[in-house]
Formats: sequence, structure tokens, C-alpha cells
Amino acid sequence: MSEMNTELGQFVSNVQESQLLWGLQDAGGEGWVVCDSSEYEDTDVMPLWSSEALAKSHCTEEWANYLVASISLVEFLEYWVEDLNNDGVLIGVDWKANEDCLELDPVDVAKALAEVEAE
Repeated sequence: MSEMNTELGQFVSNVQESQLLWGLQDAGGEGWVVCDSSEYEDTDVMPLWSSEALAKSHCTEEWANYLVASISLVEFLEYWVEDLNNDGVLIGVDWKANEDCLELDPVDVAKALAEVEAE
């Protein structure tokens, strides 16, 4: 469990500092990268990163045509969490290709981000 807390803690710390989360968006600006969960059957995961560089490093192979796009923390908390939660989409925290990654409920990620912000 401590590995999960460390991973999430680092993600939260980086996002708090920059006030940004990073995802991969198609060139038309319509869709975002979502992939299959490695933990849960029939569940989608939206990879999000805490830095532009980490996100950019995944613009290869099947995601080569995607562009790095920022999401402000405020926008994420106000709009994205509810939409992702309603759609049953998990968040891949600082997602890494070909590795088991932390897949969390968007509400849990939002709580972690909000808790640190309130301190």
C-alpha cells in the first residue's frame, strides 16, 4: 500500500505545484487517450500525468498522433471528476506504458488533490 501512497503523493505534489494535469488529446481536440484497465474487466482508464514531459514521453506508437494537453486543476475538480465518475472511467496516475499503474477512482484522486490544497 505504501507504494500506492508514494505514487499518488508524488502526483499530488507535482499537480499542486503546477496547478495542471496533463493528458493526451487527438489533433482535432475532440478526444482524449483512454485505455483498458489492467486491473478491472470492462473498465476504461484515462492516463493523466503530473508533468508535461511525462505525458509527452507517451506520444509514441499508437499514440504518436496525439498531442499533450493541459487541464487546469480547477477545471479538473469542477468538471472532469464528475464526468469521469459518471462514465465509470478510472484515472491512471502518472501512467507508464507496459507497466502496472495506479488506477484510481476520479473522486479519490480529487479528494487527494483537494486535501493537500486545503492544508
